[in-house]
Amino acid sequence: MASLQKNTTTILGIDPGTNILGFGVIRIVGKTPQYVDMGVIDLRKEKNAYDKLRRIYYGVGTVCDTWSPDEMALESPFYGKNAQVVLKLGRAQGAAMLAAVTRGIPITEYAPRKAKVAVTGNGAASKVQVSTILQRILGIDIEEKFLDATDALAIAMCHFYEMTSPLAGLKTGGSWEKFIAEHPDRVK
Repeated sequence: MASLQKNTTTILGIDPGTNILGFGVIRIVGKTPQYVDMGVIDLRKEKNAYDKLRRIYYGVGTVCDTWSPDEMALESPFYGKNAQVVLKLGRAQGAAMLAAVTRGIPITEYAPRKAKVAVTGNGAASKVQVSTILQRILGIDIEEKFLDATDALAIAMCHFYEMTSPLAGLKTGGSWEKFIAEHPDRVK
């Protein structure tokens, strides 16, 4: 992860989709997140799956070229009831990832619930709830037509919170056996 030691860090959040892909860009100045841009890439008129992937790659690439993000935070489909849907989302995610890695932008993936919890405290929050909280945090008005981009903005904010957390980098969870193996000097 890029360090927030420098003066500014730009984070691009991506909510991949095969019909609508959302993006949100925030800039961290000092330790304060500021809204930069948000929008969608509407793929509903594309009938060919490969043409959708091409549009995702070029569309996300254009956003990268416009805002020069230091980091990309990406919503990742960690599970799903329908394997075909997860496969299609994975392809969309891959096209967005490729646009970032070809520009040297590091990527961090987050579960959808984690981003919503980070912003609203509720992993099952609706797009309207996420939008309402983001408007308050960032001091902006979000038009209804950008509701599909609110999850992407939430992912960018989640990444900011992860980067600035005092617990960042600490190992959590695990077993006693793992703890003992990692800290033999602390066991008597």
